[in-house]
Amino acid sequence: MEIQEAQEIVDEWIKTVGVRYFNELTNTAILMEEVGEVARIMARRYGEQSEKASDKDKDLGDELADVLFVLICLANQTGIDLTAAFHKNLEKKNIRDARRHHQNPKLK
Repeated sequence: MEIQEAQEIVDEWIKTVGVRYFNELTNTAILMEEVGEVARIMARRYGEQSEKASDKDKDLGDELADVLFVLICLANQTGIDLTAAFHKNLEKKNIRDARRHHQNPKLK
């Protein structure tokens, strides 16, 4: 699936099932909530915190997809073409970080 297609699918879902987009501030808060759920799994499953029995059934893929969905909602409602934004961001990183990571002794 292309990013543009994902943006179109989310937009169609919002308009038919979700009724309308939540406002941008609400969606930003929801995004933070979803990122927090990812962080909880990561801290307990891959970090140093112990994983509670109630956390063991949490699906990291599902939580990452929740983050992606809300991120796409924000892009759609603010008129961002994520494909173009991603390409522009990669170009910036390629220029800025062309040698930086190779010269970082912490990454060796």
